[in-house]
Amino acid sequence: MRHGRKVKKLGRTKSHRKAMLANMAASLFMYRIIKTTEAKAKEVRKLAEKLITLAKRGDLHAHRQVYDVIRDRKLVKKIFDEIAPKFNDREGGYTRVVKLGIRKGDGAPLSVVELLIEKPPKEEKKGKKEKGAKKAKPEKTGEAKPKEKKKEKVEAKAGQVEEEEKTEEKAEEVREGEETDSKKTDPEETK
Repeated sequence: MRHGRKVKKLGRTKSHRKAMLANMAASLFMYRIIKTTEAKAKEVRKLAEKLITLAKRGDLHAHRQVYDVIRDRKLVKKIFDEIAPKFNDREGGYTRVVKLGIRKGDGAPLSVVELLIEKPPKEEKKGKKEKGAKKAKPEKTGEAKPKEKKKEKVEAKAGQVEEEEKTEEKAEEVREGEETDSKKTDPEETK
């Protein structure tokens, strides 16, 4: 007799397998689609469908059972509040496994597991420019000599030094002006 045939062991111990499937189910609920091997995909599908069925029930015990697997309060809340209500009219078949082909490295058959709900529309961030509106870069010409570039840098540094000197002179003038103003308002001098 071959007992325990319904459990695909996936080459892992029970604790490792349980943790891996829980993490994959959490990723499935978070991102709505995951890519993995075919055997893992079929096992994750079983777990995800059970969790969605519990979430559709919606009572406290169901919350605790889902949390026992997922272990992320925000994600459990998302499952109960956002994902499960979208499947109220369905009695099963919440996920789909699509075969992709064979992985080049080890020849493993790959599949995609996805939730059968629509993806939310992407919100455009304010202040971001569209990809098509990039600034055009000026074309480089090969005529410029390295010596000229050094001269330009020296001239630019000299211009900066001159600007700094001018700002220092202005600051001194302002200080002198403040001193004369304070002298005018000094009460001892007015007497």
